[in-house]
Amino acid sequence: MQVCPTPGCPELTTSGRCNACQQRANRRRPSPTAKGYDARWQRTRAAYLRAHPLCECDECEQLPALLRPRATEVNHRDGLGPLGPRGHDPANLQAMTKAHHSRHTAREQPGGWNDRTT
Repeated sequence: MQVCPTPGCPELTTSGRCNACQQRANRRRPSPTAKGYDARWQRTRAAYLRAHPLCECDECEQLPALLRPRATEVNHRDGLGPLGPRGHDPANLQAMTKAHHSRHTAREQPGGWNDRTT
Protein backbone atom coordinates (compact mmCIF):
# COMPACT_ATOMS: atom_id res chain seq x y z
CA MET A 1 0.00 0.00 0.00
CA GLN A 2 1.06 3.57 -0.66
CA VAL A 3 -0.31 7.03 0.08
CA CYS A 4 -2.35 8.57 -2.74
CA PRO A 5 -0.02 10.85 -4.76
CA THR A 6 -2.58 13.68 -4.83
CA PRO A 7 -1.15 16.48 -2.64
CA GLY A 8 -2.84 16.53 0.77
CA CYS A 9 -4.69 13.21 0.36
CA PRO A 10 -3.93 10.76 3.17
CA GLU A 11 -5.76 7.75 1.64
CA LEU A 12 -3.87 4.50 1.14
CA THR A 13 -4.06 2.86 -2.26
CA THR A 14 -2.53 -0.17 -3.94
CA SER A 15 -1.37 1.89 -6.93
CA GLY A 16 -1.94 5.34 -8.39
CA ARG A 17 -4.56 7.71 -7.03
CA CYS A 18 -7.31 6.71 -4.63
CA ASN A 19 -10.81 6.31 -6.13
CA ALA A 20 -12.08 9.66 -4.84
CA CYS A 21 -9.12 11.62 -6.26
CA GLN A 22 -9.32 9.76 -9.58
CA GLN A 23 -13.04 10.56 -9.88
CA ARG A 24 -12.36 14.26 -9.16
CA ALA A 25 -9.61 14.31 -11.80
CA ASN A 26 -11.89 12.66 -14.36
CA ARG A 27 -14.65 15.24 -13.78
CA ARG A 28 -12.21 18.07 -14.52
CA ARG A 29 -10.90 16.45 -17.70
CA PRO A 30 -12.77 17.48 -20.88
CA SER A 31 -14.30 14.70 -22.94
CA PRO A 32 -12.62 13.63 -26.19
CA THR A 33 -15.56 15.10 -28.13
CA ALA A 34 -15.07 18.46 -26.37
CA LYS A 35 -11.43 18.36 -27.51
CA GLY A 36 -12.49 17.85 -31.14
CA TYR A 37 -12.15 14.07 -31.41
CA ASP A 38 -15.62 13.72 -32.91
CA ALA A 39 -17.15 12.05 -35.99
CA ARG A 40 -15.38 14.48 -38.32
CA TRP A 41 -12.03 13.59 -36.75
CA GLN A 42 -12.80 9.86 -37.02
CA ARG A 43 -13.38 10.31 -40.78
CA THR A 44 -10.16 12.36 -41.17
CA ARG A 45 -8.20 9.79 -39.16
CA ALA A 46 -9.55 6.80 -41.12
CA ALA A 47 -8.83 8.47 -44.47
CA TYR A 48 -5.30 9.41 -43.41
CA LEU A 49 -4.52 5.88 -42.19
CA ARG A 50 -5.85 4.41 -45.46
CA ALA A 51 -3.51 6.69 -47.40
CA HIS A 52 -0.58 6.27 -44.96
CA PRO A 53 -0.76 2.74 -43.51
CA LEU A 54 2.83 2.62 -42.18
CA CYS A 55 4.37 4.42 -39.19
CA GLU A 56 5.82 7.80 -40.16
CA CYS A 57 7.72 8.56 -36.93
CA ASP A 58 11.30 9.80 -37.34
CA GLU A 59 12.78 6.38 -36.53
CA CYS A 60 10.50 4.38 -38.82
CA GLU A 61 10.89 6.82 -41.72
CA GLN A 62 14.54 5.69 -41.93
CA LEU A 63 13.53 2.05 -42.43
CA PRO A 64 12.63 0.37 -45.73
CA ALA A 65 8.85 0.09 -46.21
CA LEU A 66 8.92 -3.69 -45.66
CA LEU A 67 10.35 -3.21 -42.16
CA ARG A 68 8.10 -0.36 -41.02
CA PRO A 69 5.27 -1.28 -38.61
CA ARG A 70 1.62 -0.65 -39.39
CA ALA A 71 0.25 2.66 -38.08
CA THR A 72 -2.82 2.66 -35.84
CA GLU A 73 -2.94 6.30 -34.67
CA VAL A 74 -2.62 9.76 -36.19
CA ASN A 75 -0.46 12.45 -34.60
CA HIS A 76 -0.90 16.21 -35.04
CA ARG A 77 2.56 17.56 -35.85
CA ASP A 78 1.70 20.98 -34.36
CA GLY A 79 0.44 19.34 -31.15
CA LEU A 80 -2.83 21.30 -31.17
CA GLY A 81 -5.21 18.44 -31.99
CA PRO A 82 -8.25 18.59 -34.24
CA LEU A 83 -9.39 21.97 -32.87
CA GLY A 84 -6.15 23.67 -33.95
CA PRO A 85 -6.06 25.80 -37.11
CA ARG A 86 -4.59 22.85 -39.05
CA GLY A 87 -6.43 20.09 -37.18
CA HIS A 88 -7.65 18.31 -40.33
CA ASP A 89 -4.86 19.37 -42.71
CA PRO A 90 -3.10 16.23 -44.05
CA ALA A 91 0.23 18.13 -44.07
CA ASN A 92 -0.11 18.46 -40.28
CA LEU A 93 -0.83 14.76 -39.69
CA GLN A 94 1.53 11.84 -39.10
CA ALA A 95 0.64 8.14 -38.96
CA MET A 96 2.17 6.29 -36.00
CA THR A 97 1.98 3.07 -34.04
CA LYS A 98 0.36 3.29 -30.59
CA ALA A 99 3.72 2.90 -28.85
CA HIS A 100 5.46 5.54 -30.97
CA HIS A 101 2.57 8.01 -30.60
CA SER A 102 2.50 7.54 -26.81
CA ARG A 103 6.27 8.07 -26.60
CA HIS A 104 6.07 11.18 -28.80
CA THR A 105 3.19 12.63 -26.76
CA ALA A 106 5.00 11.98 -23.48
CA ARG A 107 8.04 13.88 -24.76
CA GLU A 108 6.20 16.79 -26.35
CA GLN A 109 3.33 17.64 -23.99
CA PRO A 110 4.21 20.02 -21.15
CA GLY A 111 3.90 18.29 -17.81
CA GLY A 112 3.82 14.84 -19.39
CA TRP A 113 5.37 11.90 -17.55
CA ASN A 114 8.50 12.28 -19.66
CA ASP A 115 8.64 16.10 -19.68
CA ARG A 116 12.27 17.20 -20.03
CA THR A 117 11.63 20.78 -18.88
CA THR A 118 11.00 19.90 -15.23
